[in-house]
Amino acid sequence: MNSAAALPAHLLIFAREPVLGRVKTRLAAGIGAEAALATYRQLLALTAQAVAAAQVPATVWLAEAPALPFDSTQPRPEWPGLPWRVQPPAELLGARMAHAFGAAFEAGAGRAAIIGTDCPSLSAELLRQAFELLLTHDVVLGPAADGGYYLLGMNKLEPDLFANKDWSTATVLPDTLADAARLGLRVAQLPTLHDVDSAEDLAIWRMSE
Repeated sequence: MNSAAALPAHLLIFAREPVLGRVKTRLAAGIGAEAALATYRQLLALTAQAVAAAQVPATVWLAEAPALPFDSTQPRPEWPGLPWRVQPPAELLGARMAHAFGAAFEAGAGRAAIIGTDCPSLSAELLRQAFELLLTHDVVLGPAADGGYYLLGMNKLEPDLFANKDWSTATVLPDTLADAARLGLRVAQLPTLHDVDSAEDLAIWRMSE
């Protein structure tokens, strides 16, 4: 059994504050900013429900500091009970994710996974399954239908998995799998799910409800 089994699991949640004009810009181009904000609030609520039901310690990493005055010791209203931090001002998503993983491992986590807030089908069961798979694998990936991933889990920081990626493109998942294979990492994959990034994605989600 992997030695990570004796160490705690930790979930990292990359999110944005639900503010008009600052969330879901691709979606807003198709349905308008107000409708995009309402959709994002719904996605946040679904993600928060899944995280709460999974009962895994978690930290929210906000993409930007809150727009209004805030107390960093108090939970965010959309994430009750969860501590939160602000992502470092790195230009690339990979650098920000690597930073969050590094912080989790430095704090004592033996298994860590990161998610966003764009996947309405993400469930508590899948989150628990990801951490269970990390007992026998080095990396866990939740493939997204657009060629990216909705979850990445690992037992220690693997910087190569964040380097040289064209983020938000269909090459992210295959490039990540290729890096893992080159490094000799044992990889498990979760079921493929749909993210909601565009008006077309939203239509697919609504039809599946």
